[in-house]
Amino acid sequence: MPRPPVDLVPADEPAEELTHNPFNAVTGGIWRTRRHGRPAVLKLITPPGREGPAHWAGSTDPGHWNYWRREVEAYRSGLAGRAFADAGLAAPETLAVDERPDGTVALWLADVGGRPGTAGTVADLGDAARRLGAGHAAWLGRSPGYDWLARDWLRDYTLTRPVVEPVPWDHPVAVAAWPAPLRAALRGLWDHRHALLAAVDGLPGTLCHHDCWPMNLVFGDAGPVLLDWSFVGPGPVGEDAANLVLDTFLDGLVDVALLDEVAATVVDRYAAGLAGAVSPDVVVRAVRLTGAAKYLWLAPLMLCRAGGGTVQSYDRRGEIEMFAGRRPVLELLARWADEQLR
Repeated sequence: MPRPPVDLVPADEPAEELTHNPFNAVTGGIWRTRRHGRPAVLKLITPPGREGPAHWAGSTDPGHWNYWRREVEAYRSGLAGRAFADAGLAAPETLAVDERPDGTVALWLADVGGRPGTAGTVADLGDAARRLGAGHAAWLGRSPGYDWLARDWLRDYTLTRPVVEPVPWDHPVAVAAWPAPLRAALRGLWDHRHALLAAVDGLPGTLCHHDCWPMNLVFGDAGPVLLDWSFVGPGPVGEDAANLVLDTFLDGLVDVALLDEVAATVVDRYAAGLAGAVSPDVVVRAVRLTGAAKYLWLAPLMLCRAGGGTVQSYDRRGEIEMFAGRRPVLELLARWADEQLR
């Protein structure tokens, strides 16, 4: 959809389509535009039934990982704005929530000024991680109590990725990019996915954003702002920090040479934010376990699609370059899993 509907944004108003995941059927489009003369972002939320891949379908089940109205409710209730506000991690201001006759919802948010997350420094990512830790500390063992929060987001999302068995672990593209020990480790990670998810269940619980990565961060003068609250719900300590480490690099948007420095900084600052509410050794274990659980499907899915020329949402590299570029991240993922499943 090149432009939003004219009843929302007249043809003579600017409307810059923003990068987003077009496969998620819940998102009908995102644009930077104006509302009543004020810079704004318009996100069109669509009910289930929109055509798209089955593993990105929206749901009417409020506890489903991709419940279609969750972000609407997160902003309308004020949860997005206050969830981690005391830790200095803000959300965009809600300008309006318009229910439309066709069943879609127009979510109007203030346009957040600042540097995009992909332009953030290691120190920026560490600062965001510290604030996440403080935010998670405040929610340890409790929930806001809304019935539209994701019920078991990590497990539900992970186990619905469209991996088709048997996985071609020795596909020529993978053989060229990934050494045999790495392919063996990734295969072991996939084979032990249920054990890994069971281990995650033993971690302390908190309130998670579930999609914390540079595309959902803006570094403003007043501190970082966290975007896209579509997946918010209870989850394990460590998950948001692990995702911030891994997903910063998976799509080639940030130089992967920074991976080790970012990983060390994010874990250290996240633990500092938790301020002893969770012991440092549990924090390290939690980040490694949840990171491995979050992306245990990635290598198998890449292999299932190898040679097919699948278009990615954010990663614009060619297939060979993508396999090579993701190798350091997958090596870190494999190490994390091995250390926790011994």
